[in-house]
Amino acid sequence: MKTINVKINIDSPTGRRLLDEVKRHPKVAKIECPLINKEKLHTIEEVFSKVEEKLNNHYTTNHKLKY
Repeated sequence: MKTINVKINIDSPTGRRLLDEVKRHPKVAKIECPLINKEKLHTIEEVFSKVEEKLNNHYTTNHKLKY
């Protein structure tokens, strides 16, 4: 399978329409979105550890999330 990487500006209506069209074809298109900062794609472990840190700081607890 040959792949390409494309950046779409979803701030514009045309960009959002393109994204919607790509979402309609999940068998051939995979969408990766930056989660925490716009320069890097994060793994699930990184995201959950950040959420865990924020929750523990907010509620002054020391819980570990299972993921």
